[in-house]
Amino acid sequence: MKPRIAVHKFSSCDGCQLAFLNLGETLLQLAQLVDIVHFAEAGPVAESEHVDVAFVEGSISTAHDLARIQQVRAHATWLVTIGACATAGGVQALRGLADAKAWMHAVYASPEYIDTLATSTPIARHVKVDLELWGCPVNGRQVLGALRALLSGVMPPEEEDKVCLECKRRQHVCVMVAHGSPCMGPVTRTGCGALCPSFGRDCYGCYGPAENLNTRSLSHWLEGLGLAREEVARRYLFINNGAPAFRQAGLEATGDGDD
Repeated sequence: MKPRIAVHKFSSCDGCQLAFLNLGETLLQLAQLVDIVHFAEAGPVAESEHVDVAFVEGSISTAHDLARIQQVRAHATWLVTIGACATAGGVQALRGLADAKAWMHAVYASPEYIDTLATSTPIARHVKVDLELWGCPVNGRQVLGALRALLSGVMPPEEEDKVCLECKRRQHVCVMVAHGSPCMGPVTRTGCGALCPSFGRDCYGCYGPAENLNTRSLSHWLEGLGLAREEVARRYLFINNGAPAFRQAGLEATGDGDD
């Protein structure tokens, strides 16, 4: 009997599901090795079926999400979160820094029809997660590597190196030193292959916090490059603003998180 997998969507943009769809011919080969039981964006829908590995994209943003994630967890041997929304709440987690109810009443003419929670939270806040794949979005290499490892009975290695180390390995010119760009590479985990710096662009932190962070040092450097404290805060309070290390650094940059 072939292993069974599912890909579930919660509050998200669907970008991480494209990590599967963009595999192209490799996805067809994968479908010969495993049974893709549930993957609404690709066709099959059987959300309540038991699977060996459940990949989950998106954050918990509604009461319906809360109930559904419990069902997904109960019907999966391994639960893997994919992407910034599932691992850190996503951009929508910014609502946790404001009065969500006040914003809703300011934006919508009939807010009583909006069914949403006051926060957007990562999957691990509500159920046991076996593996987190960071990124916005994740890529095919990550999901295939994770699936191969889990079905072999082992956990894939954790990628926590900083983007700076990836730049050095690939011999990219440092955009912060050479161009004065406000790069987040010193505090962001690799996984993207240092994609933005390879094109002369500064990293904006889409793969979340790396290991052994020194955000205060980076914030000092960013201010030295001419960024106002509010601009420094926005570098942290962006895609992975719900990640504790980034949220704390962003609040400290504005003075809200000072000791």
